[in-house]
Amino acid sequence: MTDAAHPGAQPLIVDTDGGGSLVLRLAGRWTLDTVRLVDRDLRAVAERPAERIVVDVGGLSGLDSAGAWAIRRTLDRAEARGVATDLKDLPDAYRPILDKAIVPDPRARVAPPSDNPLLAPLEHAGQAVVEAAQVARNLAGFFGYTLVCLAGVIVRPWRLRVTATVAQMEATGLNALPIVGLLCFLVGIVLAYMGALQLKQFGASILTVNLVGVAVLREIGILLTAIIVAGRSGSAFAAQIGTMKVNQEVDALETMGLSAVEVLVLPRVIALIVVMPLLTVWADAAGLLGGAVVALFLLDLSFAQFLIQLKAAVQFWDFGTGMLKAPIFALVIALVGCNDGLRVSGSAESVGRYTTRAVVESIFLVIVLDAAFAVAFAEIGI
Repeated sequence: MTDAAHPGAQPLIVDTDGGGSLVLRLAGRWTLDTVRLVDRDLRAVAERPAERIVVDVGGLSGLDSAGAWAIRRTLDRAEARGVATDLKDLPDAYRPILDKAIVPDPRARVAPPSDNPLLAPLEHAGQAVVEAAQVARNLAGFFGYTLVCLAGVIVRPWRLRVTATVAQMEATGLNALPIVGLLCFLVGIVLAYMGALQLKQFGASILTVNLVGVAVLREIGILLTAIIVAGRSGSAFAAQIGTMKVNQEVDALETMGLSAVEVLVLPRVIALIVVMPLLTVWADAAGLLGGAVVALFLLDLSFAQFLIQLKAAVQFWDFGTGMLKAPIFALVIALVGCNDGLRVSGSAESVGRYTTRAVVESIFLVIVLDAAFAVAFAEIGI
């Protein structure tokens, strides 16, 4: 702490305004080295009796996280004693780092670590259950709000962002055709090859066509498509919206009176619901083509014979079950990706964390729903 004789040379000057207020004038670059020099003075100032403490930061030429933390600690300690505080002439460039400076409350209660190694796994399991319940609650609320916005767009269709929706259809549907087709084609080959090797032992190689047809149309096609879309488009939704959240573009939309769900979420949800059944048809065709290749070269069946056997083996609902699941899976993937993107806050690390969560959560929910559909379809005889 110094007197006010040479204000330009000192990082911290403490003065009074004659009305019972302390005035702290900060100057120069407040970095870690500066904080080390003035730390004792700042602690003393925070404890001095005063009606008001004014921190004048107009003379700062630089500020890092250590300087912001020191300023915030001084203000918090004074406020804890009931002293009014005020920041004067804070430049806009320093406001974000000062807002993010958080001083831990030493009085806050911290749960002690568990000393029992047998109880630690139970604690982690309990925390995981609580977090899963919170995620489910947030996702259910986001689903309801999205439905409300969708109903508003249906009533007033001119509010739908057609250009954005078509662009998302291209990104999530058209651009995904190569990877979906290739993977389903290869999985169809593997499924037919392994099935043929086993069925040959019983002289029932022709039933390989039945195996491939039913498996691809009922499960493999839609499930592989959903997993690929979750990893490709679901992660893209979370990363795109999360980056916009970090750059405060979402806040700018809301400041202009626009709904972030209506502008960012609905085009993605509608686009994915439209393209997912089409991608499923494409995946089914690719998987069946892979099975036909194996039948052609391993089973000595012609392509016409493969189609005749396939027609006799599959029924309409073998194909229809995949079509029923496609829009529901698309809705889940889009909602999870957009919800996690809107939950991003703070930094680029948060974007990566929530993008990863979006992929894991969407794939998990898709598999759970697929199992539920399999049981339900078996119970009603489909």
